[in-house]
Amino acid sequence: MAADIAKKYPQAAINLTPSSGGRFEVLRDGVPVFRKSWEKRHAKPGEILALLAEIDMEK
Repeated sequence: MAADIAKKYPQAAINLTPSSGGRFEVLRDGVPVFRKSWEKRHAKPGEILALLAEIDMEK
């Protein structure tokens, strides 16, 4: 997933932070885009890129 984000957003700074307890979060500029704890599931293929694109369209 990080590679897909880096390919679509080459200027992005991507930080992978290990955690425990099955935690998975994606933040953009410190704002949550996806949190497994909110959705109660893993992200679907392409879902994170779609959410990031949605944010781009809002700007």
